[in-house]
Amino acid sequence: MLLGKIAELLEAENFGPSKHLEREVTCAFGSDLISDILMCTKEPTALLTGLTNPQVVRLSDMIDLQAIIFVRGKVPTPELIEMAEERELPMISTKFTLYKSSGILYNAGLRSCKI
Repeated sequence: MLLGKIAELLEAENFGPSKHLEREVTCAFGSDLISDILMCTKEPTALLTGLTNPQVVRLSDMIDLQAIIFVRGKVPTPELIEMAEERELPMISTKFTLYKSSGILYNAGLRSCKI
């Protein structure tokens, strides 16, 4: 599923170049615990999270993140946006909860990542 379609489904705001919306996303995982994210993502993944600290972007140095989707209306700081742009890591933000966002994407055909 294209990130642009995900943004549309989640009524999300994009925080990077519009070319990022053309990125293909193959699966998703949702968590606010860095330890779970590190342990549970074994393939390229879109991360749904409420975490907005620098560590969430640094995760992309350790695991293959296709995008970060901030939930519950969280928005990245300018520092986070700059860090993500250096890594060409797309970031979008939705007002929906983690649970609702996950349900919308699952019902639209985006599969859960393998753990």
